[in-house]
Amino acid sequence: MSENPQTADGTPTDGTTTDGTTTDGTSAAAEAVVEVEAPPEEVTAELAEDMHIATGTREPILVSSGVTMQFGGLRALSDVNLSLHEGEIIGLIGPNGAGKTTFFNCLTGLYTPTSGQVTLRGRAMPQDPARVTEAGVARTFQNIRLFPSMTATENVLVGRHVRMKQGPISSLLHGPRFRRSEAEAAERAEKLLAFVGLTRFSDELARNLPYGDQRRLEIARALATDPSVLLLDEPTAGMNAQETEATRQLIFAIRDLGVSVVVIEHDTKFIFTLCDRVLVLVQGELLVEGSPDEVRGDPRVVEAYLGAPPEEVSAQLQTGGAADGAGTAEGKSE
Repeated sequence: MSENPQTADGTPTDGTTTDGTTTDGTSAAAEAVVEVEAPPEEVTAELAEDMHIATGTREPILVSSGVTMQFGGLRALSDVNLSLHEGEIIGLIGPNGAGKTTFFNCLTGLYTPTSGQVTLRGRAMPQDPARVTEAGVARTFQNIRLFPSMTATENVLVGRHVRMKQGPISSLLHGPRFRRSEAEAAERAEKLLAFVGLTRFSDELARNLPYGDQRRLEIARALATDPSVLLLDEPTAGMNAQETEATRQLIFAIRDLGVSVVVIEHDTKFIFTLCDRVLVLVQGELLVEGSPDEVRGDPRVVEAYLGAPPEEVSAQLQTGGAADGAGTAEGKSE
C-alpha cells in the first residue's frame, strides 16, 4: 500500500514522537500493510437505511444544460450537457486541460458558469459551495484536503456538521438536543469509517494515514453530508493496483447506498470497468457520450488522446491497442 510521503511535521524526525511517527519520520499507521476489504454488507445496509437518499424513480437527478465557462479570452467549457440519473455512475475523461475539473467546479458552486444552468432534482443549483453541499452534492478533490492534525473520526465529523441542526442555545448549554445530535453524529462517523475500511485508524491523525487511506477518508467525509450526488476527482491517483481495485468496489458500494456518482479519472481502464456511461471532454467541448464499449471503440476518442492520423487509429482499433494507449496517455494530471 502506498505511503504518505510527508512526515508528521513535514520534515525528517528523530525517534518516535507523540503523534505516532517512527524514527524514519513515517507513522505507525503508514507502515502497516493491511489488505483492504469490501465494505461490510451489514454496514452498507444500515447506512442506506440511515441516509434515505434514493427515491427509486431513475429520474435525472443532476443536469447541466449548455454550461459554458470563460476566463477572459479563454473558453474553458463550451456548451457542456450532462444528465445523471439516480443509481448511475458516470465517468468523465479527456486529455490534459480538457476542462474536467473546471466542469466539477461549475457543478459545485466554486465557479459560476458564464452561461448555462445546473439543476439538482429540477431546481437551480445555488452558486455557493456550502449551499450546494446542503442541497445534496458532495465532492473530493485532486489534491487531498483533509485536516491533517485532526483524527480520522474528527475529519468525518466535520463533514457531518452540515446535517447537525441543534440551535445556538442548545449548543452553548449542551442541552439534550445537542447531546443527542452529537451522539448521532459520532455513530454515523463510526459507520462511515467501517464502510470505507478505516475503523482501525479512527483515532489516528489524518496526516499519519497511508496515502490510499487518506483518499478513502476524504470519501467518508463527503458521505457524511448525506449527498444525493458524489463527485470524485481522480480518486485513484497515485494508488497501486490493490488500492485501485478496493476503490472500485467502494464506489459500487456507494451506489448501493443510493448515491449517484460522477468520476473524473485518468485511468481509462478503471473508468471503462466501473461506469454505466462515459463522457469525453476535449478542449472544453463534449466530444463523445456513450457506454464504455461505445466510447472505447470511437476513433475520435483515440485520436483525441493519441493525436494519431485516422489510418493509425483504425489500425489500433483493429488490434485492440487503442484502449491501452488511451490509458497510458491519461496517466498525467490535468
